[in-house]
Amino acid sequence: MILSVRNRQRARRLDARFLRRITLALLRQELSLPETELGIHLVGAQEMARINETYLGHAGSTDVITFDHAETSLEVSGFASGVCGELFICVDDAISFAREFRTSWQHEVVRYVVHGVLHLRGYDDLKPSLRRAMKREENRLMRRMESLFVLRRLAVRGP
Repeated sequence: MILSVRNRQRARRLDARFLRRITLALLRQELSLPETELGIHLVGAQEMARINETYLGHAGSTDVITFDHAETSLEVSGFASGVCGELFICVDDAISFAREFRTSWQHEVVRYVVHGVLHLRGYDDLKPSLRRAMKREENRLMRRMESLFVLRRLAVRGP
C-alpha cells in the first residue's frame, strides 16, 4: 500500500500523520483495499480553483476533486485490485461547509476523504438514485471513522 498525505494549505494547522492513520483504517479495515496507491493533497481555495478550471473546466473552488489513475496504472503495471488515484481536498471549503452544516472542519475533511475514495471504488453522485446510494455508504463509513477516531484531533494546537 502506498498512501501519501501532503498538506499544501495554510488555512488550518493539520496533523497529516493523523489523517493518514484515519485513511489507512478506512482503506484496510472498512473497505479491505490492501492494494492501494493514493495521494491526498490538502490545498487552499486558490489552488483548488486552478485545478478545477484546468482539469474539469469549472470556475471556482470545490470541496474535493478525485482523479482515478487505476486504468492507466492497470495498463502500465498490471494493477488489478484496490484503488489508484489522487484526492485534492480544499480545507477552505471544509471550513465554510462546517459552518453551514454545524460540524467541524476536521469532520468535513474526513468526509471528503471518504467521498473521494468512494468515487475511486466506482460510486457516482450524478443521478439522484446513485447519489442516495453513495450518501448512505458515505454516512456509514463516517460513523465508523467517528467511532474509531476523535476527528477534532486533526487540528494542531499551538503557535
